[in-house]
Amino acid sequence: MSEFQYIAGVDEVGRGPLAGAVVAAAVILDPARPIEGLDDSKKLTEKRREKLAIEIREKALCWALGRAEVEEIDQINILQASMLAMKRAVEALEITADHALIDGNRCPDLNCSSEAIVGGDGSVASIGAASIIAKVARDHEMVEMDRRYPGYGLAKHKGYPTKMHLEALDKLGITPIHRRSFGPVKKRL
Repeated sequence: MSEFQYIAGVDEVGRGPLAGAVVAAAVILDPARPIEGLDDSKKLTEKRREKLAIEIREKALCWALGRAEVEEIDQINILQASMLAMKRAVEALEITADHALIDGNRCPDLNCSSEAIVGGDGSVASIGAASIIAKVARDHEMVEMDRRYPGYGLAKHKGYPTKMHLEALDKLGITPIHRRSFGPVKKRL
């Protein structure tokens, strides 16, 4: 991998939820400032993720977020929206990446070379860093959405189709942040 100077790790969060944007992050780590404990964000406690997110933002050469909104998800489908969010994250980096390592089995269309790594968020530091940055950002958004749309439990389940969320949809109806193309929401329209 040493033929590349700036390698971005890229991951997205929020493919499965019924509400909210899909959020991606791209991170170019500084080899001179290693960060201990980077891993797949899902394997870390919320407290650990929050601490690491601060450290990543301080120590990385650069990092950026990209997103695809609910309307885009409904228009182009969640897979394409995830690719779009990742592309936007890479394009938003202050330093242009020479190469991108993407968590998963496919790559978005980027202006640099890229490779997909299944399980990369648990095996590649920069992808783990991206997964942490993206998850913390999206979780914070869902806490904010919970304040805006009380009664759905968004701060707790982050928009995923839990029993609590589905019952709230039945009782309270659909909000502007719900993905209308997703079965459980479409069924309730």
